[in-house]
Amino acid sequence: MSRAALIAVLVLGPLAPVAGQPARAARHTVVDPVGLADARWTTGFWADRFETCRTTTVPAMGALMDGTDRSHFAENFRIAAGADGKHRGPSWNDGDYYKWIEAVATVYAVTKDPALDKQLDAAIALVAKAQRADGYLHTPVLIASRNGGDAKPFQDRLNFEMYNFGHLFTAACVHHRATGKKSLLDVAVKAADFLCSAFEKPTPELARNAVCPSHYMGTVELYRVTGNKKYLALAVKFLDLRDVAPTGTDDNQDRVPFRKQREAVGHAVRANYLYAGAADVYSETGDETLLAPLAAIWKNVVSRKLYLTGACGALYDGASPDGSKDQKQIARVHQSYGRDWQLPNSTAHNETCAAIGNILWNSRMLQITGEAKYADVMELTLYNALLAGVSLDGKRYFYTNTLRQLDTMPTQLRWGRTREEWISCYCCPPNVARTIAQVHTYAYGRSDRGVWVHLFGASALDTALPDGRKIKLKQETEYPWDGRVKITIGEVPEGEFSLFVRIPGWVDGATLRVNDKPVDAKPNSYAELRRVWKAGDAVELVLPLKPRLVESHPLVEETRNHLAVMRGPLVYCLESPDLPKGVTVSDVLLPRDAKLASRFEKAPFGGVAVIECKAETATGPWGEQLYREFKPAESKSIDLKLIPYYAWANRGKSEMTVWLPRGR
Repeated sequence: MSRAALIAVLVLGPLAPVAGQPARAARHTVVDPVGLADARWTTGFWADRFETCRTTTVPAMGALMDGTDRSHFAENFRIAAGADGKHRGPSWNDGDYYKWIEAVATVYAVTKDPALDKQLDAAIALVAKAQRADGYLHTPVLIASRNGGDAKPFQDRLNFEMYNFGHLFTAACVHHRATGKKSLLDVAVKAADFLCSAFEKPTPELARNAVCPSHYMGTVELYRVTGNKKYLALAVKFLDLRDVAPTGTDDNQDRVPFRKQREAVGHAVRANYLYAGAADVYSETGDETLLAPLAAIWKNVVSRKLYLTGACGALYDGASPDGSKDQKQIARVHQSYGRDWQLPNSTAHNETCAAIGNILWNSRMLQITGEAKYADVMELTLYNALLAGVSLDGKRYFYTNTLRQLDTMPTQLRWGRTREEWISCYCCPPNVARTIAQVHTYAYGRSDRGVWVHLFGASALDTALPDGRKIKLKQETEYPWDGRVKITIGEVPEGEFSLFVRIPGWVDGATLRVNDKPVDAKPNSYAELRRVWKAGDAVELVLPLKPRLVESHPLVEETRNHLAVMRGPLVYCLESPDLPKGVTVSDVLLPRDAKLASRFEKAPFGGVAVIECKAETATGPWGEQLYREFKPAESKSIDLKLIPYYAWANRGKSEMTVWLPRGR
């Protein structure tokens, strides 16, 4: 759709709806997702995580959200529907309840567990009962109004109304795809129609209601499920309204019009949701004015503002634009992207929700372009920044994710550095739950030419190409511990189709064979294997998983002359329980010529590849002095063991670091 056509939609009103049109692939993408239940994990790494999510995370979270001990989630809907009481908890609790519903619906799509279906019916009935007759649904305002207050919609831009609407829409679409039911979809459609009316003639002040904009993604998703073009027009309107908001700030990414932005600024969750939503709008409209900011901002993030783990949002508090001569332009930024190359370790904020936003954004950039570099970042973030956000038992969570934890921290920090079952800002746990439940949906894609393999893991795929031809395949592998991947074709359609196999950018020496015949495997690309396939054909990919030393750009001051260790997509760390008695994390130096060797170890992490090498200790104890005369310390050699970063903090209180000073 041209820019002129988009403006016409906004000025003249929404396009005629196509009632009842089924979900369809986006028109301006190279590769689209497979269906919600088309793929499933069979064994191995991600199957284990899905099972923990199913058996522990989702039910424990549901019990917490149904209770009233710590905050209100379901209870806020009960009160909004007529029960006595006051709203309790942050204004975004509605959206976090919707995320939990989305997680349950995703698990149901895979398992078809009738108990989950019944649980969903009860939760959705409660949400529907709370909805106002005109479609408005935001419990803080509904409860305040019922209790005699003068609360009205959209009076406070920091009330997170649009965030809650967005997660409602997304959860409704997932629930409909998983169950075929329209119970929550009807609630979402009614709410979206309210927004169409409320924003028919928006004022600049009304336009500012875009904090943490999950509603761009949600509204586009509602269009995809219903086929009603007025919801696409609404999503376009929402995005364009950012440019008319008065007194914008970098903190909310509205100081500069979106199409003029070229770097990531401000609150990292809000930013990543914005970028993912803009990518969604492009995928359905083809508005090419959105591509320049998306490409430039992505490059700014991955080349200057992304942690090694895929985490982002380095600062708890800062100022933007930093160093501006125009003092009126300087404003506070919170939970924010920092300056270029500003990536502190001990004080890293790195909210788990920002990592999930990074996954959402990169998955959409992958769909738009078909370029493997976006899959690389998506995979990196899934294995490291996402999984670090939840304990191995699936019960405890990090809100923030540091890259160095010391017994003596450089400053008192707002959020704790131990995982907790309860976090007062509870946005991350349900976000983690829905994401882990949905990793299988990121593993594969489909296009007119064939099937795409984005992620590696033992799994089965049963899907159809856009023209309706059925394809089945299975993937056998112990990835990420072993780099051998075997893909066996099951059911195949007549004629040619392609199998696109991702070759990661980090790999050195990958080999690819089809029915034992070698095929080129160029890193950071998709190898297109096009042929007339038959059942039983096999593709074998070998990705050498060599431990490798990594260094940072010299302008990343905190890690200058430091080294980190990676193996495949996994970042490794040193944790204090693995050090000899009397040696602290701060004492260890990693030799620049360290001979790294990996070994599979069953306990205590349920089976991981650990990395071992010889290291040095040479720093010596410090007193109270800030500086001291340098005197070469007497070094000694120690045996060093490194564990996957996601597994740290599962053995009680500990010190940890990803980056180690470079030794001799």
